[in-house]
Formats: sequence, C-alpha cells, structure tokens
Amino acid sequence: MSKILIVEDNEMNRDMLTRRLERKGFETEIAINGEEALSQTKEYNPDIILMDMSLPVMDGWEATRHLKQQEETKNIPIVGLSAHAREVDVIRGKDAGCDAYETKPVDLERLINTIEKLL
Repeated sequence: MSKILIVEDNEMNRDMLTRRLERKGFETEIAINGEEALSQTKEYNPDIILMDMSLPVMDGWEATRHLKQQEETKNIPIVGLSAHAREVDVIRGKDAGCDAYETKPVDLERLINTIEKLL
C-alpha cells in the first residue's frame, strides 16, 4: 500500500482527498502547512506528496524546494496542487521541484493517474 502525505490547509479539501484516496487503497497522512510537511515527511516517510502551493506558515513552493534539496527526501515525488492554473504557475511549481502539477478543483481520476505514473 502506497503512503501519501496530503499537505492541504483547507479542511474540506483534506477530507475529500483523504476519503477518496483511502477508498482507492492508499494510506494517507495530513500536514496543514509547509513546516508540518517537512516534519511529517521525515516522520511518515511517504511514497508521494500532494502539496498545496498556497499554504500558511511556509508555502508549498518553499516546502517543495526544501524537500528536493535534502538528500533523504529529494527522490520523493511531489505533485503540486493549486487553484493557480496559469502556465506561469505550472512553471513556477516545476521550478520549485514539483514532479507534476494538478489544478484545483482536483480531477480525481487524473490525479490518480498522475500518482500511479510517479510511483
């Protein structure tokens, strides 16, 4: 069973993603900001991270850059999730180190396909 760290500050989005991914057979853990994402990644050791980019405390771009610079976390795939859907936002996510970038509202089937490709 693959482990997914969901980094999302919006409770409704967290609950929706958690329920749907667990129904698909994934194990999930939650972080609500970028700083929690860093500590949860080390503690939980996820197979993949779903990273909201607009987060309090530390945003998803900064958290992604930090995770990709660390030897122990640099190979964990990160899917950026954001309502920012302009091409410049996608490029910014990729530049930060996101392995893929999905826009909100999340298309669950597309997201599952992205997760499976990265795993």
